[in-house]
Amino acid sequence: MGSGSESGEGLRFAVLGPVRAWRGGEQINTGAPQQRALLAVLLLRGGRTATAAELLDALWGDAPPNTALAALRSYAFRLRKALGSQTLITDSGGYAIRIPVEALDATVVEQLAAEAEKVRQTDPAQARELLVRALDMWSGEPLAGLPGPYAETQRVRLAEWHLGLVEARLELDLELGAHAEAVSELTAVTVEHPLRERLRALLMLALYRSGRQAEALGVYADTRRLLADELGIDPSPELADLHQRILEADAGLAPPQGTSAPGAQEILRPAQLPATVPDFTGRTAFVRELGEQLAGASAGGGVMAVSAVAGIGGVGKTTLAVQVAHNAREDFPDGQLYVDLQGTSAVPSEPEAVLGSFLRSLGLPDAAIPDSLADRAALYRSTLSGRRVLALLDNAYDAAQIRQLLPGTPGCAALVTSRVRMVDLEGAHLVDLDVMSPEESLLLFTRIVGEERAGSERQASLDVVAACGFLPLAIRIAAARLAARRTWTVSVLAAKLADHRRRLDELRAGDLAVKATFDLGYDHLSAEQARAFRLLSLPEGPDISLDAAAAVLDLDRYEAEELLEALVDISLIESAAPARYRFHDLLRLYARERAETDETAQERCAALSRLLDFYLGSTASAYALENPGDRVLDHLAPIHHPGLSFADREESLNWLSAEAPGLMAAVQQAAEGGCGGFLRRAADLLLAAQELVESGFYVRQYEQAARALVKAAQDCGEAVAEGRARFWLCSLLRFAGRFDEAEEECKRSLILGLSAEDPVACGYSANLRGILALRGLRFAESADYLKNALDAFRADGNQHGEAAALSNLSRAQGELGETASALDAAERVVTIYRRLGSGLRLGNGLYSMGVTLTATGAYDRALGCLTEALGIFRTVRQRLWEGLTLYRLGRLHLAAGSYRQSASHVEQALVVMRDIGGEWRTANALTVLGEALTGMGQPVRAHACWHDALATYTALGSPEAAQVRRLLNGEAGPGTGAGAAAAPTSAEEPGSAAGSAAAV
Repeated sequence: MGSGSESGEGLRFAVLGPVRAWRGGEQINTGAPQQRALLAVLLLRGGRTATAAELLDALWGDAPPNTALAALRSYAFRLRKALGSQTLITDSGGYAIRIPVEALDATVVEQLAAEAEKVRQTDPAQARELLVRALDMWSGEPLAGLPGPYAETQRVRLAEWHLGLVEARLELDLELGAHAEAVSELTAVTVEHPLRERLRALLMLALYRSGRQAEALGVYADTRRLLADELGIDPSPELADLHQRILEADAGLAPPQGTSAPGAQEILRPAQLPATVPDFTGRTAFVRELGEQLAGASAGGGVMAVSAVAGIGGVGKTTLAVQVAHNAREDFPDGQLYVDLQGTSAVPSEPEAVLGSFLRSLGLPDAAIPDSLADRAALYRSTLSGRRVLALLDNAYDAAQIRQLLPGTPGCAALVTSRVRMVDLEGAHLVDLDVMSPEESLLLFTRIVGEERAGSERQASLDVVAACGFLPLAIRIAAARLAARRTWTVSVLAAKLADHRRRLDELRAGDLAVKATFDLGYDHLSAEQARAFRLLSLPEGPDISLDAAAAVLDLDRYEAEELLEALVDISLIESAAPARYRFHDLLRLYARERAETDETAQERCAALSRLLDFYLGSTASAYALENPGDRVLDHLAPIHHPGLSFADREESLNWLSAEAPGLMAAVQQAAEGGCGGFLRRAADLLLAAQELVESGFYVRQYEQAARALVKAAQDCGEAVAEGRARFWLCSLLRFAGRFDEAEEECKRSLILGLSAEDPVACGYSANLRGILALRGLRFAESADYLKNALDAFRADGNQHGEAAALSNLSRAQGELGETASALDAAERVVTIYRRLGSGLRLGNGLYSMGVTLTATGAYDRALGCLTEALGIFRTVRQRLWEGLTLYRLGRLHLAAGSYRQSASHVEQALVVMRDIGGEWRTANALTVLGEALTGMGQPVRAHACWHDALATYTALGSPEAAQVRRLLNGEAGPGTGAGAAAAPTSAEEPGSAAGSAAAV
């Protein structure tokens, strides 16, 4: 034991775990257990002196040995030498330790707990954070390993104190809306303290708020039985009252409004309104009318206000709506949302996608956003409840498109623009926007070209706006052309518009109403600008990036940007965001008409071909980063225009997310009428962009594109494209749980692949047939398909595919009782992925190996594999894979008889499954949870889980329903149902089999 410094500066002590001491960052040797027991007594007296008699009683109780006093003095001497004479002092025949409050972990926890209690009512989130910090100070059993009656008494006191802090923090979790996340911890802690009714009450409330009423009632039933068996008493009146309130679905038990789960992203205040135009003119009556509607909504009237502005294209609906929305911003302090719904495009925006964007803008992470339209709409309305938010829904297709986008609560409002008068939008205030009056039109024209020029030629200016039909868009375009040409007079422009072929006809509606004005602008473009204007209108996407536009135009990035910005300056296209561009709907139609007449069919096809090349090349680069060693890339259709390269996975994912609508539109466009040679590249584009599906988004758009590709390829006799498109369609159907349809598509894909000698379809379709057979419990058939896939991959030199097939074959062999072969295959999978340097796919291999090891009873090795896989999935932000791994860990612990750990992992998995895992996977997790709860002695809650799972399996027609019925009938015990280690595979992986082909 080294000598201590005379000063106590820098000393720290811990008693909330093993008794330890540090000086600076170096731990001090505090001696034998009896000596550390003396240190603990002195530390816990808060600086007060302990007499020798008190210390003898604390260390040895009523029967100290004859040498006790000498031993006490020896211990004190050694501690003083280690800590310093200014720290451990002798006082009146006794001893004391004098240290600052912050030097002892227990006193720090006291301070944090007191501060949490002080701020709990005013700032529960801060109170929770303080309690989390306090609980983090614990490092195991208090005073661990210390002898003596004092240490034993203090251990009990400190453990009770710790449990009380845990209860307080869990209460705050529920108060802050983290009920779903709290269920797992509450389940575990109630097992440790089964007679503590406050914890049972918190678990009941957390389950109820998570929509699991039957389980909450089951907890009460299990508690009542336990109390009767162990103590011969009934539950407390408080617990009985909570039980009754849950039975009655008491509204007072609902989560507090305006709360968010601890650690969740704070609700943001979006400010998405486009900028107002500096020369906004007229529309005074409409501005006042719409402003009064919005002001009434923000005042908290009985219903949410909806105003719908209708009129022909170019009449100024968006400009008016943006101006009114900006005027009303102070009435909606919680944010303003904006979306262009693409109502006049070939593919209007899907409400699901818009809601996803809105929810992300309000601060919700992707993992918290559900899949279905109804669920997203419900979450959107819940998020806006109690807030004052304005939603500007621009360019709507019809009322059906926007119904689910309406906020739905008083205090919020929606402002809609559309070319359609929405008479079928219930409760909407309708505004029909006509062309401007002559006075307003002249004022707008004057503000753009300048008072001097317009005022000196007033009659000519009136002739110009009259020739424009008083349509704001036409006036703005004509005035912009004049303002850009200082040598022109107003009369020159008026003379040009005098020709009726170049003049707007206000009596005509629709596209021709602005055609003459667009012609006027188009005729003054340079040859390069006009070509860009025409060709950029051809792609179907809602907007286009600068890099994609450069591909369409066959220019470098800088040349393309110069042309695009020139078109922006004269309002022929819009800058949607930095380096992103879009057309006004009518201008796009006009530009396409000019492309039909001014570009040859060959030139139009070449432009779209370059775009498809760019998308395929870029997505292939992104695919290569995630799937090193996969020879799929070697079999993609050749391209002649390069795509982008990415520095890392993060950059590629950001690009994929931004370009997803354009990618889907390009595939759909190729399928619905692309030029020759487009179909193969379109099918390969879907294959390379599969990571978008693994994220859980764009699944429906992918399925639509895949079906369109199948039909087009079949009609054109392109077997390779059809085989790959059918393979992709099979993957999507499998992802959706539509297994019968998936089997049929996969069968046809494999036949086509074999006939066309396509290594992609031959290998991956055989692999996918093996996965589907495995899921259908046809294990021998599965093994045959997977061996064929393995042969195909090895013949192609595709190590990535070989690992995927081996992973699945390992599972099939395990089901067939070929344990040694199964383990050998699983180990080879991990070896291959480690050698290739895969990230996510190594996680897939470890996951599969963990499942195989679980089936063989090698639980320790399985735990190591699954734990490593879980870490990988969390690192690469694959939340669904994280949930599946937690589920598998739950099954492992169930098989090992560790019911509490099983329930804890499955509860965590359920949080993910309910968000993004789908009904089938959720039912699988509920089945395993029920088995774990049965093993924990909670049969009522277990049956509630199984009833929920049975309802889902029955609705889906899943074979798992039979086993759940056996569980409910008591014909099977824990570890023999869907959670059994040797049970057939249940939840399946989220992505396509081309990238992560593993049955899950």
